[in-house]
Amino acid sequence: MVSRLELAKVIAERTMHISDSTKLSQAVAGYLLEEGRVDELDSLMRDVLNYRAKHGHVEATVVSAHPISEAVKKDVLAAIKSEYPDARDFVINEKVDPSVVGGLRIELANEELDLTVQAKLNTFKRLTAARAN
Repeated sequence: MVSRLELAKVIAERTMHISDSTKLSQAVAGYLLEEGRVDELDSLMRDVLNYRAKHGHVEATVVSAHPISEAVKKDVLAAIKSEYPDARDFVINEKVDPSVVGGLRIELANEELDLTVQAKLNTFKRLTAARAN
């Protein structure tokens, strides 16, 4: 059996031309279904996206309560470009999630930047609880 990391490398190399993460996920899911390894989809996709990012194709998903403006997209793209200065291709996907309430969350292959109101409130609660003790 091929290891997950070896499989991720092969999939990533063969799918560099696919910029739509939904199509990529469907292709990977189809393969895993045939191989009886469906439970590995999330971790394999993370490995594939991480490999692609290391080889110049960075994909991010921006999650917010409402569609984001062009100005916000430009800011997100600038931040991602500064994090991955050697990358050639950048794809920013949007995901609307009303539970976010305010702010946004940027999800990359191996990291997440949570700028949501909920995350800020959680940080505030943690800090005030630590001071109280």
